[in-house]
Amino acid sequence: MIKVTIWNENRHEQTNPDVKEIYPDGIHNAIAGFLKEDFEVTTATLDEPEHGLTEEVLNNTDVLIWWGHLAHEDVQDEIVERVRNRVLDGMSFIPLHSAHGSKIFHVLMGTRTGELKWREADDTERLWVVDESHPIVDGLPDMIEIEKEEMYGERFGIPQPEELIFISWFSGGEVFRSGCTYKRGKGKIFYFRPGHETYPTYYQKEIQQVIHNAVKWAAPNKRSPKIHLGNVEPLEAIK
Repeated sequence: MIKVTIWNENRHEQTNPDVKEIYPDGIHNAIAGFLKEDFEVTTATLDEPEHGLTEEVLNNTDVLIWWGHLAHEDVQDEIVERVRNRVLDGMSFIPLHSAHGSKIFHVLMGTRTGELKWREADDTERLWVVDESHPIVDGLPDMIEIEKEEMYGERFGIPQPEELIFISWFSGGEVFRSGCTYKRGKGKIFYFRPGHETYPTYYQKEIQQVIHNAVKWAAPNKRSPKIHLGNVEPLEAIK
């Protein structure tokens, strides 16, 4: 079974009554609630020792889902490097919404990932599928409408996506690359935009399906060949 760790800074839920009302057990547990039937799910939060991301936890994680916003700078650099190394070694990474500004996403992308337009004004968001052959969109309609969401707009400071899965349109007129995949080392990455803390986005069935599909897509290949690096002997005599 695919092993998923859901990491959430869990700060808004402690300080904002509106967020607490929407996600009384935290965003991490809301996401865990719809994934746990099909995957082995654990959660971790910022204020746990080592942010809940010990060597043991990460070594037993196939896919790490990340939600952060208020406290990007509170994440210890040592933990960022630990997560980065696990991604390069084959753990996959799914940053959600404002995790675009996280230290770990910035390090993995190598660009100014915090650069974008934004507005919190109850925009309607329409997520358009632009790669209907991709497994992340399995079972979805060609457009997902979210009644109210925070707006993100281009230009988004990410590298050119290896695969672009979704483009968002907002009722204020902006557009945004909302579903993007990358590979870093042996690990897969899927950035997915929706999920502002003051909206109940993670209860919407289509959004849940995207995240569920993304976990399946991101699962590491446990039977891939081991590639030997460094100084190697020739397979046959060199003449």
